[in-house]
Amino acid sequence: MSPPEAAATPAKQPFSWRREAQQWALLILAVLGIHSFLAKPFYIPSESMMPGLLVGDRLIVSKFPYGFSYLSPSVPILPRIKGRLFGRYPERGDIIVLKSPSDGGDWIKRVIGLPGDTVEMRDGRLILNGAPVPIAPVAPVEIAVSPNTDCAYLPALLGTAADGTPVCRFPALKETLPNGRSYLVLDLAKTPLDNRPPIIVPDGFLFLMGDNRDNSSDSRVPPEAGGLGLVPFENIVGRAEFTTFSLDGSATLNPLTWVRSLRGERAFLSLREG
Repeated sequence: MSPPEAAATPAKQPFSWRREAQQWALLILAVLGIHSFLAKPFYIPSESMMPGLLVGDRLIVSKFPYGFSYLSPSVPILPRIKGRLFGRYPERGDIIVLKSPSDGGDWIKRVIGLPGDTVEMRDGRLILNGAPVPIAPVAPVEIAVSPNTDCAYLPALLGTAADGTPVCRFPALKETLPNGRSYLVLDLAKTPLDNRPPIIVPDGFLFLMGDNRDNSSDSRVPPEAGGLGLVPFENIVGRAEFTTFSLDGSATLNPLTWVRSLRGERAFLSLREG
């Protein structure tokens, strides 16, 4: 009786450029699908959302909570279409990423006014539907001095933490919206943005503001002046969910500086609390 034959080894397929291209195309489509309809990364480029978000923070933005618009695909292939598919409005206090009507870039702001709301600023105080939004003083917010975060324009805020680290101590207030959402805001100086007449938010639009009230070109500033003005509902990109990591701006081409530039305490912070 002859010994059993060894199991045949499948023949290795020859290399095929066509098959390789198909695999790469499928991978690219999968990434674009996730980026367009599930979630996308975002980078904080400015100080407009301090003290909650700092320059150098990286975060995840979910794309589906408010439905989808012509701006949802990562590749701009759709014509301008009003409204959203499966759309629903954000809640007051949500932090959202949006396409700016003034420059088409991705901006990040907090939702303050929904359709039908009357929004006013009076001597730096937010007035919502005729009632001042409650504020309460809190302890100054200490942020370590770094290339991405300093207080060069307000040297009086410069101080030293207990461990000797140079910090900026920002006086802050806790603002609480009618739905109970609360967050910290900075309002350090008197500026023209401290006073804005009442405006009724029309249907299909949102009134957004940055938490750093002195340094945010938000719905208080019209698009023709470089601000947001009232933001169309379809311009929402998604809801900010949590930070992933943060860099203090000190990294160089030297790989040894990359780890030192990480702000570990800012990793995986929820942006939906409060």
